Amino acid sequence: MYVGALTLDLLLGDVRSLKQKRSEVRPLVAEVRRRFPGLSVAETGHLDLHRRAEIGVALVSSTAAHAVEVLQACERYVAARPGIELLSARQRLFSDEGE
Repeated sequence: MYVGALTLDLLLGDVRSLKQKRSEVRPLVAEVRRRFPGLSVAETGHLDLHRRAEIGVALVSSTAAHAVEVLQACERYVAARPGIELLSARQRLFSDEGE
């Protein structure tokens, strides 16, 4: 069993308040959930900054290759969204064998 985790650090476009930020981030999180069933997705950081967002994504998979493939596809999907700049992405893979 493998657990994959992806942390996306985002810079939002023309956002001037936390209310506008929520109106950008919530639909993004919902769309990632719809597009990639089985993933857990949430806003995990930069909660008090109006132009920055951190999105956390996690999944459980039977193979490491499948976990990496899904996380990379999710990263590409978010990076291609208009009005959002992907500043950094960090993938981690954990196994039940401690590797």
